[in-house]
Amino acid sequence: MEEHMLSTIDNPWNPFTEFDEWKAYDESHGYNSLSLLGRIVVTSNDLSQVDESQAIENAIEEIVELNVSGVHIMVPKPESLAV
Repeated sequence: MEEHMLSTIDNPWNPFTEFDEWKAYDESHGYNSLSLLGRIVVTSNDLSQVDESQAIENAIEEIVELNVSGVHIMVPKPESLAV
């Protein structure tokens, strides 16, 4: 399964490799993408790590598909970080 993170079209930082900068930019522009993701993702303490990762991936896909704000994108995990 390819891993993604939620971002916006104008954020110059990669959330995988420059998370602090990415988050500061995201919040300073009022996107609050992590909070949006937290509101959409359906998770539980009973889920395995694999199932929880899939739930997060599903929520990111839903946000990008609906793209109510018109700015959200999926950023793939860089190959250099793939396990």
